[in-house]
Amino acid sequence: MSTAASQPASERLAVVVMGVSGSGKTTVGRRLAEAMGAEFIDGDDLHSDAARAKMAAGGALTDDDRWPWLDRVGAALARGPRVIVACSALRRAYRDRLRAAAGPSLRFVYLDADIETMRARVARRKGHYMPASLVDSQFATLEPPKGERDVITAPDEARLPASIATLAGELAKPL
Repeated sequence: MSTAASQPASERLAVVVMGVSGSGKTTVGRRLAEAMGAEFIDGDDLHSDAARAKMAAGGALTDDDRWPWLDRVGAALARGPRVIVACSALRRAYRDRLRAAAGPSLRFVYLDADIETMRARVARRKGHYMPASLVDSQFATLEPPKGERDVITAPDEARLPASIATLAGELAKPL
């Protein structure tokens, strides 16, 4: 079995589906992975127990909390020839860290969403450690990826179901 590093860039697929909590990263990521024959990894599963506990208690993560998590996400992106990860990647510095780990074939899908819809959506979620009270901190941290050439902007998941095939086609195109 070949590793991602030995795969020609034209055959690699490394995608981060990014956005604030509630934007549909997991839903879109799973659908894209199915459409593109890729492995799907939920970045939430890569958080430390301490980070999950902090968020569950209503505490926003700091950069120091996020760096080790982003390193685990970057390693996951680099390990396979076709990987899609759901990861907030809210700041440019976070995206740059992922770019450094995953290489030049990394692409991002930014799920653009509004704060009121995300507050309501996260408040309705059951069984997730991320409380609705942290949505505001996600938007405060967010640096939208305007002008970043490896980013495709799409509407949040509630408006996206019919667009998965189109989005997959865009991701299949070279940068």
